Amino acid sequence: MSTPLDAFAFTSMFVLALALSAGLRTWLALRQIRHVAAHRDAVPPAFADRIGLASHRRAAAYTIARTRLGLVDDFISTGLVVILVLFGGLQWLHDLLAGLAVERPMLAQIGFVLGVSLLAGAVGLPVAWYRQFHLERRFGFNRMTPALFIGDIGRNLLVGFVLGAPLLWAILALMRGAGEQWWIPAWLVWVGFNILVLYAYPTLIAPLFNRFEPLPAGGVRERVEALLARCGFASKGLFVMDGSKRSAHGNAYFTGFGRAKRIVFFDTLLARLDANEIEAVLAHELGHFRHRHVLRRMAIAFALSAAGLWLLAWLAGRPWFYQGLGLTPTAQLMDGAALVLFFIALPAFTFPLGPLASLMSRRDEFQADAFAASHADGSALVAALVKLYQDNASTLTPDPVHSVFYDSHPPAAIRIGRLREMTPPTAEATT
Repeated sequence: MSTPLDAFAFTSMFVLALALSAGLRTWLALRQIRHVAAHRDAVPPAFADRIGLASHRRAAAYTIARTRLGLVDDFISTGLVVILVLFGGLQWLHDLLAGLAVERPMLAQIGFVLGVSLLAGAVGLPVAWYRQFHLERRFGFNRMTPALFIGDIGRNLLVGFVLGAPLLWAILALMRGAGEQWWIPAWLVWVGFNILVLYAYPTLIAPLFNRFEPLPAGGVRERVEALLARCGFASKGLFVMDGSKRSAHGNAYFTGFGRAKRIVFFDTLLARLDANEIEAVLAHELGHFRHRHVLRRMAIAFALSAAGLWLLAWLAGRPWFYQGLGLTPTAQLMDGAALVLFFIALPAFTFPLGPLASLMSRRDEFQADAFAASHADGSALVAALVKLYQDNASTLTPDPVHSVFYDSHPPAAIRIGRLREMTPPTAEATT
């Protein structure tokens, strides 16, 4: 049985962690704003021959605007956590569902979890709307209509409920009926669910949001198919996605799992890059698969989810965990409360670990670049990256400390520098 001191100690730990993580995010954002602003009037020497000063200044302005909006978003989300935990928001929602929990405990628990999730999503909507229809429009990236924005919200809610409600029911049922080791079968359910979604996403989920058409015959398709053959890579098809109906940003990605893998190009990317550059970009993505980056990241994610569920199972049996986070749940709502509190508290304690994930991701990007340089034209990848940096208004001068925490890819100057070291001077000169 917990004592008031136990609960107070955990409350103090959580408040301290929340304050430190919020303060760290603010400090990093302010560093980014100052650093980018200080370097906005000079294009880095490595890019001076390819990117003009006007484009560099535009990227700086875009980065600063996004970072400032991120500060607002973080303030709102942190404020919501404070209201829910320290000012009785969670207890109010719990008491609202307490009557239902007596007769239909599972329905009440699902309602509690979904209610908090919907509240968090609703609080973030104004910032999302401003980002899309003011910030992105200001810099020429937005192509989404308000109707499409609202439709996307509806589709996301529908997909989230269809997929999430059964998963949530299964986890809660195991928490209630599988004993102290419930986290083991719950983890197996979680792993199976994620693998199933990976298989289903390309054909059942993604088409709800975008139109996918086969990559047309021609030079680009021939180059891509030749590259796949050289690398021994099999896929379920090459597709073009109508990314331009939402944004002017360009991208390419792999989707699916196992034999269900697809290669998808944004139409905006195909419109901007030539065949050599598209081949080089695809070679980079193939490098991730050749080095098993995707499988390793999945394995790490599944291992972390097992550790997280074990920790949740331990915390769920400690009354101070609930009381320390502002909630005294009834027995019927205990499991749903544990889930909600765990996912509210976890980010405050884990944010300082962000650089570890960024470090691993950057190492993978360097390996994929090296693979691309050895299986395609490295100078074409340099040219493609420069175009993408320019078209997407990506800053070439990020703050180094901010970048360590947030950037999954190496800074532009470092990445381009390494690629040029792997590219013969004669090949670089021809671009």
